[in-house]
Amino acid sequence: MLTEASYSIDTCAWLISIGLEEHLNRKELQTVKRLAFVAGVLALAAPLGLAQNTTWVSDPNHSEADFAINHMSISKVHGRFGNVNATIQLNAADITKSTVQVTIGVDTIDTGVQGRDNDLKSANYFDVASFPTATFASTSVTRNGDELSITGNLTLHSVTKPVVLMVEGPTAQVTDQRNRVHCGFSATATISRMDFGIGAKVPPAMVGDAVKLTIEVDAVKQ
Repeated sequence: MLTEASYSIDTCAWLISIGLEEHLNRKELQTVKRLAFVAGVLALAAPLGLAQNTTWVSDPNHSEADFAINHMSISKVHGRFGNVNATIQLNAADITKSTVQVTIGVDTIDTGVQGRDNDLKSANYFDVASFPTATFASTSVTRNGDELSITGNLTLHSVTKPVVLMVEGPTAQVTDQRNRVHCGFSATATISRMDFGIGAKVPPAMVGDAVKLTIEVDAVKQ
């Protein structure tokens, strides 16, 4: 015959499940019910926490990386890279917990002058035959007012260096004609070409060292 001795939590829960809760004292009954309530709240909260993270992938037809660099200290040469493929894990509740992975097709470099493009693709500069892409992987995200500061590792020309992107976005979400949800990001950074071993034999007096990058991403919700 059951007594009113203290039972384990599992035993108390079993007694309630088979309708014998009258054998529990008031304290034991309250404890089991309290634990059941907490478990229920946690079960409901878990899916909500997961739902805060959404995946966004760049639309390559509307995303690109542009650059500008000094030429002989008298003018700037502008160019672009295509094949920008970005994957963003966006945390809506706390954007500083978001992550970014980007791959850029360096072999698509286009400055509008074929001869110059061929030289930039050669071993004199980017050596795209050996290093056709550049990658960026975020390590931290910080909010600065309306801007984001995204720190990460940029791998270019087989060299990896930390880089900080100053980012505007995400923009307001827009739904396209195919019912896909879009938002936009615009990022800027300045890097040293010499740090990445690009055009190492070309003096900065001829081709500047500082390269300003601008990355535009049209991201589509997955």
